[in-house]
Amino acid sequence: MTDDRTTVSVTVAEERPGRHELARLYAAVGWTAYTQNLDRLEAAVAGSACVLTARETGTDQLIGLVRTVADGHTVVYVQDLLVAPDHQRAGVGGALLDAVLARSEHIRQIVLTTDDEDRQRAFYESRGFTEVHDVRPAPLRSFVLLREPDRDDRPDDRAPDRAADS
Repeated sequence: MTDDRTTVSVTVAEERPGRHELARLYAAVGWTAYTQNLDRLEAAVAGSACVLTARETGTDQLIGLVRTVADGHTVVYVQDLLVAPDHQRAGVGGALLDAVLARSEHIRQIVLTTDDEDRQRAFYESRGFTEVHDVRPAPLRSFVLLREPDRDDRPDDRAPDRAADS
C-alpha cells in the first residue's frame, strides 16, 4: 500500500531475529509493553507459529515483522504486524501480511486485533478482512482480556496489589 511514499524493496523471509533487532523494531513503533521485558519478547517470538521479517534490500536492515499464533489447521491469529515508522505506507506491511495469507490459504479463520484507527481498517479490509460486527449474514462478537504484565514476572501474572479471585 502506498500513498505519499514510494514502495521500498524488501526481502520477506521466515526467520526469528535476535534480541537487539527485536528490541529496536518494537521500540521504534512504541510497543513498550513488549520492550519492558526482552526475555518475554524473545520467548514469544520463539514460540510463534510463524515469524516473517522484512529486510530492506541492500542494507539488510530489519524494517518489519509479522508473527502468528496458530494450530496449523483451523485458525491463525496474527499477533504482531509492525513496520519501522520511516518505512510505513511503503508496501512493507502489505508484503508481510500477504505472505502470511498465502501460507495460510488452507486455514478457515484468520484473526487479529488492532487499534481503532481508520488507516488500520482500510489496510486490513484491502486484504479481505471484515470487522466482526460487519460479518454477514450474522455479525460476530469478539472478546479480549488484556492484562498488565507484572514487573517481577511472577508466573501467575497477577499484579502485587490485585487480590486473588474468591
